[in-house]
Amino acid sequence: MITFKQLEAVLAIAEMGSFERAAARLHTTQSAISKRIQELEAVVGTPVFDRSQRRARLTEHGESMVEQAQQMLAQRTAFVEEFSRPDTVARRVRIGVTELTALTWLPQLVRLIQQQFPKVVIEPDVDLSVLLRDKLARHEVDLIFVPDAFADAGFTYKPLSKVENAWMCQPGLVPNQRTVSLHDLAAHTLLTQGNLSGSGLVFDQWLKSKGVVIERTICSNSLVALIGLTLSGLGVSYLPLQCMGNFVDSGALSIVRTDPALPLVQYVCMYRSETRSPLIGSIVMLAQHACDFSRAFQWGDGSGDLAGAFRTAPA
Repeated sequence: MITFKQLEAVLAIAEMGSFERAAARLHTTQSAISKRIQELEAVVGTPVFDRSQRRARLTEHGESMVEQAQQMLAQRTAFVEEFSRPDTVARRVRIGVTELTALTWLPQLVRLIQQQFPKVVIEPDVDLSVLLRDKLARHEVDLIFVPDAFADAGFTYKPLSKVENAWMCQPGLVPNQRTVSLHDLAAHTLLTQGNLSGSGLVFDQWLKSKGVVIERTICSNSLVALIGLTLSGLGVSYLPLQCMGNFVDSGALSIVRTDPALPLVQYVCMYRSETRSPLIGSIVMLAQHACDFSRAFQWGDGSGDLAGAFRTAPA
């Protein structure tokens, strides 16, 4: 008889690429994982994995099994979540977030989930939007919070909040007595996010739609790196306005007003359309409640101070 533990092992190996990493994912031993697969192969009468190569690869029969196993395990999860009390639902949920979310409202979301579902274990995965989208497609995360920069038919999108960005630079780098055109701004070195960033994709497309040709640029996929480069006076960058307010108020950064101004960036929650999980639905609603890009390092009932955190952070 085929068991859920055997199917869980198949999926874990397929996702992680090896028996060893699958064992770590399922919090068991490699020998236990091997035994589950051997028992499964004995039942079905054919190999599920090709063990002739270094990386564990599914056979053709194994690939078909994975598709069915994903559906069966999803149905089991949905059944348990729907007919169990919130305080008894025990499950690991992998949430993919961008750097901006991690710097702002992620702690509040985790707190809300823990209060509502105390036995649910949250595993945040901080990465770039494009990589998070790919992980979601490979079942490596359960849901992600990213800018609305994709149009994949296999995903469901739920709106969160919008992020207001502004061009910023070290005071004096660009005269701030007047509004400048995008073409004049492009004469300076622009600090931009790369094409693996959701915001980077949004703003790159927007600048191209305005006919702006960037002559000099420093590209980084890290928001923290962009903040540091901007503070150092190495160029002009688009940064989230509200949570950067402390830098502006302290005089460390100056806002560059442009015509037209930067568009708002819509953030969304994405999950696979075949997902039928009441828990995931509840987490989406909690995220819509918690989503707040106006304050950095949020915790408890108060808010963090991004500039202060940078000043007091250990070297």
